[in-house]
Formats: sequence, structure tokens, C-alpha cells
Amino acid sequence: MNCLVTGAAGFIGSHLCEALLKEGHQVTGLDALTDFYDPAIKRANLSHFLNHPQFCWLEADLVSSPWAEKVEQIDWVFHLAARAGVRTSWGDDFAAYCEQNILATQMLLKACIELQPKKIVFASSSSVYGNAKRLPIKETTALRPISPYGATKVAAEHLCRIYQENFGLPICILRYFTVYGPRQRPDMAFSRWISALRAEQPIQIFGDGNQTRDFTFVADTVRANMLAAERGIPGEIYNIAGGSNVSPRQVIEMLAELTGLTPKISWEDAKKGDPRHTLADVSKAKDRLGFTSQVSLREGLAAQVMDSLKRSRESVGGE
Repeated sequence: MNCLVTGAAGFIGSHLCEALLKEGHQVTGLDALTDFYDPAIKRANLSHFLNHPQFCWLEADLVSSPWAEKVEQIDWVFHLAARAGVRTSWGDDFAAYCEQNILATQMLLKACIELQPKKIVFASSSSVYGNAKRLPIKETTALRPISPYGATKVAAEHLCRIYQENFGLPICILRYFTVYGPRQRPDMAFSRWISALRAEQPIQIFGDGNQTRDFTFVADTVRANMLAAERGIPGEIYNIAGGSNVSPRQVIEMLAELTGLTPKISWEDAKKGDPRHTLADVSKAKDRLGFTSQVSLREGLAAQVMDSLKRSRESVGGE
């Protein structure tokens, strides 16, 4: 298949590009390399496959550049490009979230009317649910985001529905639950905690540490995307999660065991926009897509710790 991956240089997008290339697909990777976090990290992500003979790289902004003119026939579109992060979506930064999450999605969908892909897979987030009243969370649970970021993902989902109903675009939506693993963004919790542990610095915990998340390993998330491209039903939404519903306290205990280091904790006030608990019902993804998570939290954390160590050594070596 000829595939277009937006957000190709990001955490999940780079893993997806690699997996698609390994399966023999032709991949066009598009990314604006925004400064939400260090673009050098994104370029390092690209280095794993940039020279692959079946990979085409486009550094372009979905909103402001004529990227569609450079894209030929496309079978599968994976739209992962977005401005992520709940806590940074408040205040002045909200304009960037609107542009990169809502307007960029509208521009992509508009281009897809002409490109006519066989399947579009849109990456949404569990943030659309907010503080769900009942667990586990089903796809039919009311959308009540409690952060501006979550609100932009709801808006983008509505755009997908509008374009599917009016133009027949074959779109299905995946709602990710807290993805982790190698190459995780530096602003995300596990990355920050591993770095703090190794530097013998305090680990920041917001709130009492008893809130829980359903964590999903990046390879499982990638597999869900590929299954959705193959089997996803246009107009349908699927929760994608790993079934690892644990608290920060439990994760830090695992990290201490994996690294042999003693954590120091800095307790901070809870942040606005963070839901208290998340736990997904993934029965629909299992029944319709054949998706089940394959990597346990401990296995996934071990892989992320090893990746962090490897990157640190490469950075030192590069100096």
C-alpha cells in the first residue's frame, strides 16, 4: 500500500513509519517539525528510516504549505500530526492547538477529497472523555473533556464525522490511552521520571500519586493503526489501550526496580485538565479489529529505560 503518515517524526508516528516499511509498504512521511519540543529529537527519530528506499520525506505544514501537490496516489492515510499535551494547552498556547489540531485536520480532510484514499485513520485521545463517571470507558461514553487540548481533539473528531458523512471519506478514529515506550516525548511523565531517576533528581508527582491511567505500549498502538487500516469500518471509533491501569506510585516502584535507583519524590499540586482515572473498554477493538495488547507494563517500561540509556550514551558519544 502507498501510505501517508502525518506527524511522521514524532513519538508514535516514527514507530508507525518503521512498522509500515518493514511490512513492505511505500511510506510518505510528513511533519512540520514544530518547536513544541526540540526538533533535533524528531530528526533523530527520522534517522531510523530516513534513507529507506521506500520512504519519501516531506517537511511541510498541513495548513500553510502546498504539500498535497507533492503527494501522488495514496491508499492509507494515518493522521497523527497534532499539538499534544494537556497541561500546556491553557492560555496563550491555545491558538497553536487550534491551528495544529483543528485547522490542520480540516486541511488534510479537504485534500483527501481529491486524493481519495481507501482508508483514513485519525489519532484521537482518551482526553476527549475527561473525568468519565463510569469505568471502564466505552466508545459511547459522553465526551466531556476537561482540558483545551481535549476540546480540540473532540472538534477534530467532529470534522472527521462531517467529512465522512458529506464526502464519503472512509475515516475511522482511534482513541489512544496514554502511550509510552522508546522515543516517548520528553515532556511526558515516564520520560521525565526516568531522566530524573538517572540524574538523581526529584521526580515530580502532581497530586497525591493515587490517580490511575490505562497505559499503552507504543508497539501495541502502532499495531492498532495497521489493523484499523486493514479492517476498520468507516465512521467507527475504537478505544486503544493496554489494560495497565496503575498509579504513579506503582510505576515509580517498577522504575526503581528496573534501574536499581532510589527515587526522590517532589509532591506538587494537581494540575488542571488531568482526569482522575482512566480505564478503557477495548472489547470493540478486540472484536472488530482483532486488537489486544501484547506488551505488559513492566516489559514496556524496561524497553523505555533501555532506550533512554542508549540515547544518553549516543548523546555523550556525539559530543
